[in-house]
Amino acid sequence: MEIPKDIRERYDKLKSSITYYRRRFHVDNVEEISPEALDSLKHELVVLESQYPTLVTPDSPSQRVAGEALSEFVKVTHKVPQWSLGDAFEDSEIREFDARVRRMLISEGVTDTPTYTCELKIDGLHVVLEYVDGILKTAATRGDGSVGEDVTHNVRTIESVPLSLTEKVDVIVEGEIWLAKTQLEKINSERKKTGEPLYANPRNLAAGTVRQLDPKVAASRKLDTFIYDISLGESPKTQAVELNRLKELGFKINPHAQQCASIDEVITYWKRWFSAKDKQSYLIDGVVVKVNERKLQEVLGYTGKGPRFAIALKFPAEQATTVVEAIELQVGRTGVVTPVAHLRPVTVAGSLVSRATLHNEDQITRLDIRVGDTVVLQKAGDVIPEIVSVVTKLRPQNTRRYVFPKNVEGCGGDGAIERVPGEAAYRCVTLDSEFLYRKRLHYFVSKGALNIDGVGPRIIDALLDAGLIKRYADLFTLKVGDIATLEGFKERSAQNVVDACAAVAQNVPLHRLLIALSIDHVGEETARLIAAHFGTLQRIRSATVASLAAIHGVGEVVATSLVDWLADTQNSMQLDALLRHIHVVEATSATTGQLQGMTLVFTGTLPTLGREEAKEKARSAGAHVASSVSKQTTYVVLGTDAGSKESDAKRLGIPTLTEASFLKLLGSTG
Repeated sequence: MEIPKDIRERYDKLKSSITYYRRRFHVDNVEEISPEALDSLKHELVVLESQYPTLVTPDSPSQRVAGEALSEFVKVTHKVPQWSLGDAFEDSEIREFDARVRRMLISEGVTDTPTYTCELKIDGLHVVLEYVDGILKTAATRGDGSVGEDVTHNVRTIESVPLSLTEKVDVIVEGEIWLAKTQLEKINSERKKTGEPLYANPRNLAAGTVRQLDPKVAASRKLDTFIYDISLGESPKTQAVELNRLKELGFKINPHAQQCASIDEVITYWKRWFSAKDKQSYLIDGVVVKVNERKLQEVLGYTGKGPRFAIALKFPAEQATTVVEAIELQVGRTGVVTPVAHLRPVTVAGSLVSRATLHNEDQITRLDIRVGDTVVLQKAGDVIPEIVSVVTKLRPQNTRRYVFPKNVEGCGGDGAIERVPGEAAYRCVTLDSEFLYRKRLHYFVSKGALNIDGVGPRIIDALLDAGLIKRYADLFTLKVGDIATLEGFKERSAQNVVDACAAVAQNVPLHRLLIALSIDHVGEETARLIAAHFGTLQRIRSATVASLAAIHGVGEVVATSLVDWLADTQNSMQLDALLRHIHVVEATSATTGQLQGMTLVFTGTLPTLGREEAKEKARSAGAHVASSVSKQTTYVVLGTDAGSKESDAKRLGIPTLTEASFLKLLGSTG
């Protein structure tokens, strides 16, 4: 499907702006715009992605869990991935979620009718609590979804968090930390007396309190929690049973959860709470809708971003007016330069908003936004506020149209920027690309690596663009219903992709896994040598540079590269995720055979044997197969058009063999 120019331009600016504001909100805990306003732009982005799936790239804000661990705290690697929910904002979108759930269940051969559990979506700070033998061991923030911050010292001060459970069980639970509105008013009242800046909303104050280094501060602010999920340790049959189980263990759960037999009941619940939300002591920004039955949850599974069985149904957007005080260009991590309006701070639905993205040059021109203008600000996305119009009757005299500069601080080199040909986006002249990222996934499925039959670069690109995968492991979690809706796919072709991935996952030779990971300098032969020497992945992961380099044919460069790759936290986590979905076959080293201890090199085209077939025969007989001729080479097996390796053999005095003499050496007649 061809994407209209204005759609692509809008999408590019949405993506880069959302990334900036999301980081400010979730990592820096600075609310430059309201959460509801952030919801607005994210929703627009997701709608565009659903209409034009090829827009989606791995760095889209819709594909990642917000936030990163702060350096001031000890890092905690989550034992269970912290997922992010998709969003819905209208009746039609939650009905489409219900229809999608039913379609996917049917595609998996499940005829059960799902019911739903609705829970209030508390606007607080996500927390992960681990209990060992019923005793609180660790409390951590979400972080980036894989690594969070250890905030146990502060969470222990929260009265609703049990230090010991009613039973001696090992569990990991998740929930939300929140601060009562009345508590915010009390704290702000005291700060006003002392001339200190006031806090904008309970959510930001709760997040800031949990990140305090002094637990006395946290204790004084009377934080509270609602726990809603057992993510490890127990598997209740339904979400409703799970909430009751949490209560039995001593956790505080929100009392307003409701089971719904149909999506119409879900919508009724959502509308009722939109009217009643302000009556509660805590902030509520929507409703979380989950398939109630765990067995159906397990069938539906997860995408690379989050669960297919749950969604956040957000409350409708709101608007306010404010004044544009300045327009500034922000440089995103992909090099996209995004214009941002600095606004006279305005409270919209309880949140203080001071900035809004202007998306791109065409958007500024279309709305004719100028410094000094009074604008209508709408908040209804997950990341940034939306300026929807200009109140031109309030425009001051002598305002000037905005013109993009030629240089922006934050770009490399001299800061030069340029407009991308055919697009509305401006970028730094020096760009980073996702070329290597895609190339690695292309190689991962290729014949030389895992050899996933029928899954090539075109399919990988389609899955990446649709946001269905972002790491190796995601290939093995795909469902037919995920793929069948993509352009160019049908039920059969989607099933072929899923089947091909499943077939490979059952039997992955250790050396093939090492090859597929695209580790620098680790090619096919070195991967085979390492696999044969150590036998198991566990032993390889524990190996030292010295022990690897000592293997004949490996050397220090390869050894250092492999050890460094395995020591990298992100690589290790990606490998762990992959191992949960594949069975790695241990390697064996031939200790007997006609060619034991020999090193062979094959070159040219052999009369009857394929090159790979000949190599496998040599390895089965105990030989090491090398890719180049050296003094350690025992024989060079020559075919037609042997090339330089034949010359190298003559120069070094290495004996050569024909295919027939090679087979005779093996004791075979063919």
